[in-house]
Amino acid sequence: MPAKRKTTKKKRSKRKGATPTNPSLYARVKAEAKRKFKVYPSAYANGWLVRTYKKRGGGYR
Repeated sequence: MPAKRKTTKKKRSKRKGATPTNPSLYARVKAEAKRKFKVYPSAYANGWLVRTYKKRGGGYR
């Protein structure tokens, strides 16, 4: 019978979402989204937020 290998658990780094490259622009657009939509956060409002942020020159890393 072959010897059993020890299994080691690899530590996984916490993966957060994409971070905006221009936080001040992102904050302005997010505030506008909160005023524009009755329900925030929602999928529709977040989609609008990402589209508008990118349209105004923002990006993600």
